[in-house]
Amino acid sequence: MNKELIISSTPEGVQIALTEEGRLAELHKESPSSQYVVGDIFFGKVRKIMQGLNAAFIDVGGDKEGFMHYLDLGPDYLSVNKYLRLAMNGDAGAKTLDNFAIEPVLEKVGSVDAVLKVGDPVLMQVTKEPISTKGPKLGGDISIAGRYLVLAPFSDKISVSQKIRKKEERNRLRRLLESIRPKNFGLIVRTVAEGRTVAELDADLRHLLDCWTQMTDKLKRVNAPTKVHAELDTTTALLRDLITDEFNAIYVDNATLYEEVKRFVKTTLPDKEDIVKHYKMETPIFEQFGVQRDIRRMFGRIVTIRSGVYLYIEHTEAMHVIDVNSGNHIKAGTSQEDTALQVNIESAVEIARQMRLRDMGGIVIVDFIDMNKSENRKKIYEVMCEEMKRDKARHTVLPLSKFGLMQITRHRVRPAIEIDVQEKCPLCDGTGHIKQSLVVVDELESSLSYLLTSSNEKHIIIIMHPYVHAYLTKGWLRSIRNRWQRKHHVRLDMKPSEQYGLSEFKFFHANGDEIQM
Repeated sequence: MNKELIISSTPEGVQIALTEEGRLAELHKESPSSQYVVGDIFFGKVRKIMQGLNAAFIDVGGDKEGFMHYLDLGPDYLSVNKYLRLAMNGDAGAKTLDNFAIEPVLEKVGSVDAVLKVGDPVLMQVTKEPISTKGPKLGGDISIAGRYLVLAPFSDKISVSQKIRKKEERNRLRRLLESIRPKNFGLIVRTVAEGRTVAELDADLRHLLDCWTQMTDKLKRVNAPTKVHAELDTTTALLRDLITDEFNAIYVDNATLYEEVKRFVKTTLPDKEDIVKHYKMETPIFEQFGVQRDIRRMFGRIVTIRSGVYLYIEHTEAMHVIDVNSGNHIKAGTSQEDTALQVNIESAVEIARQMRLRDMGGIVIVDFIDMNKSENRKKIYEVMCEEMKRDKARHTVLPLSKFGLMQITRHRVRPAIEIDVQEKCPLCDGTGHIKQSLVVVDELESSLSYLLTSSNEKHIIIIMHPYVHAYLTKGWLRSIRNRWQRKHHVRLDMKPSEQYGLSEFKFFHANGDEIQM
């Protein structure tokens, strides 16, 4: 598959577009003012204990307090809390964990007020960014993600991504990592680690251990609340998670960012360094590669598919709702059932793409066109499952109900991308009301009178909307234009133009030059 990354840098932040076969598949935004990123680790303080919710609110130094349920503390929280106390006291032995005594696993059923007290210092990691009025969601399971591995302190487990299917490769990775894994540090093997050498895995592990050491050093010098480990910026994190041998090109329109991206690709995939290209044309990069066009087409409430089928996408606080409409998709000689099946298949493909593109999360309800045959409903379920395999986010797809509804849950860690593709009407300024024709005519005559008092023009050309032109020239001899000519002793040539709005008009000299008012 032909994959490309288009990276656009603007004063508002960095936008990253992933295209597959020339079509926009994912869009990511990085805001320089973002306070919380999934993966950030904070040294915070317990602000409130909510016994009814069995949860706590944590002050992490931002505008909104973080929320953490008892179940989000994680099984190793007692070890994390013990480590935090040692690190705050500057115990150098806490860096390696070689002599660290792991505490018992936290019980799954328990009360948060038995573990946390108001004012307690805590080490927490962001698991979900703030969404709407909610603050960030926090967890007590600390981990640091790298290119090939995820470092999980206070554990002895080695977990391998389920997307690595070959049993031989899974066993090989386990053996390699068991030989280099430090004591009391668990590891999660990412999908991109498949086929990597022990040297590459060891280099990634050393980098993660350096990050751990730097965080330990900060804990003895800072006061809560503060961020002690920052996840990579969106651009680098996306490259880390997405870049594979399938990519054909990465285009960057900013010189500094280009050097950073090229350096990163050279480090992780040396044979792919040449795919990073510096875009220098005057046309905005998103315009040049058709990304802006796809954004305008794909982010509205109504998404039209080439066959004439269209989707109606509605977002609420609780869920996303997608309605499938056949539009003008009608083929002669086909039954209603066959038409519904074809429309639903095309819609399922586009819906899977839309969920990735908009980063939709939570509950998604899809209302497909009704089909009578159970095998057809099963076919739609199979198509949706196959298309969702490209999605890296955790998700669950349920078969169609008897009402033609499909339920999908998709893990959401950040707000869904919403882009307003509508423009404010230049005539009504978004109010839905425009000036009356008589008011427009009065404004035109007032401007004409002002113009003639400051100049000695004898011949003026006025261009206006066809509707206003017809109103002013109706009746010829008795027209309003003739009355103005006699009143102001000037020759007026009025010309209609469909490019002008109803309340727009401009004055020109007889030679065609515009008269500046």
